Amino acid sequence: MELPEIEAALSNPDFQYRLKAISALKAYDPETAVPIAIATLKDPEFLVRSFVARSLGQHQTAASFAALLEMTKFDDTPNVRAEAANSLSLFGKVSISHLVSVFCQDDHWLVRRSILAALEDLDCPEELVEVCTTALTGDDLTVTEAAIDTLGSLAGSSHHTNVLAQLLTLAQSESPRLRVRVVRALQKFDEPQAQEAILGLRQDSDSQVVAATLENLFHKN
Repeated sequence: MELPEIEAALSNPDFQYRLKAISALKAYDPETAVPIAIATLKDPEFLVRSFVARSLGQHQTAASFAALLEMTKFDDTPNVRAEAANSLSLFGKVSISHLVSVFCQDDHWLVRRSILAALEDLDCPEELVEVCTTALTGDDLTVTEAAIDTLGSLAGSSHHTNVLAQLLTLAQSESPRLRVRVVRALQKFDEPQAQEAILGLRQDSDSQVVAATLENLFHKN
């Protein structure tokens, strides 16, 4: 699309036209695309704002970074905030502290799971431990499950010992779903206490937990 077409489409009351216009910005340089995208930050349709967040991640400038940070903090739709967090992570290491801050302030499960996944790709074990510890105090079970998975991925990292201690405590969780995740995370640790915890969970009252421990046995054989 030519720029006049994009500008006309962005004024169209049918949001499908606005979506196409934002998508067309990927063909333009950041100097052209970013101001246009930023001008649509307040579009009434959340899908359009999600496309804006994606576009700003494709055109990385100081202005697009600032706009994405604003979206993660102030947009009223979790889908948009999650998309903005994903795009923010594309800026690399400079985004890490901001993503941690957003994680601690925004307790919506979609935003938190997006940030957890993004931080795993940014190779920042210290910050991952911080957000996982925060997640474990939250109320959303899916976020807690994701945090346990992430802790398991930190086996062998500089936080190996700290992570193992957290997982051993979580092995006593009242939730069978969480105990299943803990078993799978502990499989990545060779310490005797990790193996003892798995053996103990083999006697668990929940069949899915027991199955997870036997799955570990199968893989070892």
